[in-house]
Amino acid sequence: MTENKEVEAKKPLRLSRPGKLELKKTVETGQVRQSFSHGRSKMVTVEVRKKRTFAPDSGGRMAEVRYDPQAAFDAGVKEAAAEEAESPSQATVSLTNEEKAARARALEGAQRFGETESLPPPTSAAMRQIVEEPVVDKAEETARRAEEEESRRREDEEARKREDQAKQAAATAAAKLEAREKEDKGSDDKVRGRRPTARPEPRRPAAPGRRGEPRRRAGKLTIAQALEGTERTRSLASVKRAREKQKQQQQLTEGRKIVRDVIIPETITVAELADRMSERGTDVIRVLMKMDVMATINQTIDADTAELVATELGHNFKRVSAADVEIGLKGKDDDPGSLLPRAPVVTVMGHVDHGKTSLLDALRKTDVVSGEAGGITQHIGAYQVTTSSGGKVTFIDTPGHAAFTDMRARGARVTDIVVLVVAADDGIMPQTIEAIHHAEAAGVPIIVAINKMDVPNANADRIRTGLLQHNLVVEEMGGEVLAVEVSAKNMTNLDKLEEVILLQAELLDLKANPNRAAEGVVIEARLERGRGTVATVLVQRGTLSVGDIVVAGGEWGRIRAMTDDRGQPARKATPGVPVEVVGLNGTPAAGDELAVVDSESRAREVTEFRQQRERDAKATATARGSLEQMFEKIESGEAKALPVVIKADVHGSVEAIVAALDKMGTEEVEVKILHAGVGGINESDTTLARASNAVIVGFNVRANPQARETAKRDGVEIRYYSIIYDVMDDIRKVLSGMLAPTIRETLLGYAEIREVFNVSKVGKVAGCMVTEGLVRKGAKVRLLRDDVVIHEGSLSQLKRFKDDAKEVKEGTECGMAFANYQDLQAGDRIECFETEEVAREL
Repeated sequence: MTENKEVEAKKPLRLSRPGKLELKKTVETGQVRQSFSHGRSKMVTVEVRKKRTFAPDSGGRMAEVRYDPQAAFDAGVKEAAAEEAESPSQATVSLTNEEKAARARALEGAQRFGETESLPPPTSAAMRQIVEEPVVDKAEETARRAEEEESRRREDEEARKREDQAKQAAATAAAKLEAREKEDKGSDDKVRGRRPTARPEPRRPAAPGRRGEPRRRAGKLTIAQALEGTERTRSLASVKRAREKQKQQQQLTEGRKIVRDVIIPETITVAELADRMSERGTDVIRVLMKMDVMATINQTIDADTAELVATELGHNFKRVSAADVEIGLKGKDDDPGSLLPRAPVVTVMGHVDHGKTSLLDALRKTDVVSGEAGGITQHIGAYQVTTSSGGKVTFIDTPGHAAFTDMRARGARVTDIVVLVVAADDGIMPQTIEAIHHAEAAGVPIIVAINKMDVPNANADRIRTGLLQHNLVVEEMGGEVLAVEVSAKNMTNLDKLEEVILLQAELLDLKANPNRAAEGVVIEARLERGRGTVATVLVQRGTLSVGDIVVAGGEWGRIRAMTDDRGQPARKATPGVPVEVVGLNGTPAAGDELAVVDSESRAREVTEFRQQRERDAKATATARGSLEQMFEKIESGEAKALPVVIKADVHGSVEAIVAALDKMGTEEVEVKILHAGVGGINESDTTLARASNAVIVGFNVRANPQARETAKRDGVEIRYYSIIYDVMDDIRKVLSGMLAPTIRETLLGYAEIREVFNVSKVGKVAGCMVTEGLVRKGAKVRLLRDDVVIHEGSLSQLKRFKDDAKEVKEGTECGMAFANYQDLQAGDRIECFETEEVAREL
């Protein structure tokens, strides 16, 4: 028996087929689909583990404890009955019929719930005991409710913890997935042979949540948590997309186009214009194409076109030119409170041999300081005299009026008063009249000094009467012109002349501000060996000091030394004081304006612009004073009047020419006679013509060598005539050229379009029949449709069969192609015509 048992024990453990050897599962598995960004999803396996509890049974063995609802219910009832038996002294209150009925209804509901949950219904004895159970004390009821609330609170905390762990787990899973995607992308780049665009960021531990905020879910997502409706968190990619979208919407709603102030020079490239406007080059080119301007990104356009482009794109523009470098060179106007009196600047003018030089010598001798200083340097063109009354007067020596005329040509008003010297025995001479015209053109007052009163045949009244013919009325005859009878030889009435000059200066109220940067004008300039450029400068306002950086015309430099009119070194020069300066790097022209600048770079910038402007003027093909070039200037609108200087052999010829030229003027054009005199053409005439861009007309006279040289150097044209009608014809031609020409139209013929053909590389070609006149290639045409002009242009091609034709006559068929126009239809009529400009005549 024992052996049989051992044999049975050695048999292998098997089950009869088809049975399976397995343990009862304690883990329930399931799958949940988890969604990610960009439409990606993943199946996640979820496990539900059941907890089994083992405890010793009645036999002392470990057995699984199973939950029996009916047994638990009966045990609870017994325990309650035992507690009631142990404390019979507890105060009880018998239940009313209504309370018993309510408890019965509650037990019936519990019974129905038990049926749905497959629980056994309570016994009748238990129901009777519950219904008839007395109400316990209020204190026990309060304690029981507190325990229930505490248990509910603990359950809520546990549920919150589970929710936080689930959120944290979802965030960790999203971070792992994003890191895996970056690694996959980097591996793809390596496989393709290129470097990864960015290194994957190392994983960082999740930052702990703040207090009061729910934690992210941790661990795996279970079926229970999914069925409980745990709220899912958004992935990091979704959050980034939402923020980017919000940012774009904010830019669209709040962002506006930035309007910029675009600085437009005289010429600018398309790329630079787009850069200054912060626009794309293609947008600028598109706007130019709308304006029929075909330009590339590196092509240069003019300022007007750039202005239209900036306006079209909604920007503000500011036009600048190369001449803007001179802005601010002169400075602002002075405050009237800062002005102080200055010495008047006087220019002595007059006819040769009328005693001008003798009067200047006499005035020099009247200088009360000259005896102490030891004389006056003769080569300086300007000097200052201190009168016996203490007043100071600055005189400018202008032989031949050259410097005075050049100053007027450059717009520099240097002279305050003109002293016109007239010899009492000789009277008014041609150069005296020229001096009067120069003074009137400059707009300065004139003081007449009647010289040579010591001569026996001197007649001052004849001089006063002769001045009336030139609109100079002296005070003795009820005018405003001051006249003084002097004698330079005997030095009589020189003090009276000085007194009149000071009186006139007092009437002019000459003032200047010495406390500012100096400004002045160059009287004359020369080149000396050992010293370089030496310029005589007259300070107009401000104070000029040694060491200042100055700009004079197209030259600049730093003042190294400065001397006054007596040859003594000077450190400063106030307004109205002439000085010699050394230090310019070139020789400026007489009449150039001088100004002090703050830096050498500023001086270079101004002088480079002026030198370039002078080179451009010299390189211009147009001559300055020729009639042909003047005609072009008239056409461009620069001249509305024709300035003329007339010189003739006799006074009658002068009067005839002047009267004839005055009658030629109309409302549109006129002849402006700057000067008309008797005698040969001298250097003064050429300088006057140069200053006013005038032409010199010589009637039976010739120019002296100095005048011819000056005219050749300055480009002034001198025309000689011996017949007055030739003068009238040439002047009439110039005045006629000022008038706009008349456009005359000549009709050539008509043609009718019979058929329209499409030709490659040409476009539409009209097969026509010439019905009237002729059609000429290159002529202008009008396209008529129902007797209405719909296009006006020119013919690009005219063919007879396959050959080009210059013209096609009436009754002949031909082919026509219009330039830049394709809207041709059968039945249209073509009108061919020519235009010509006809000059208007006075």
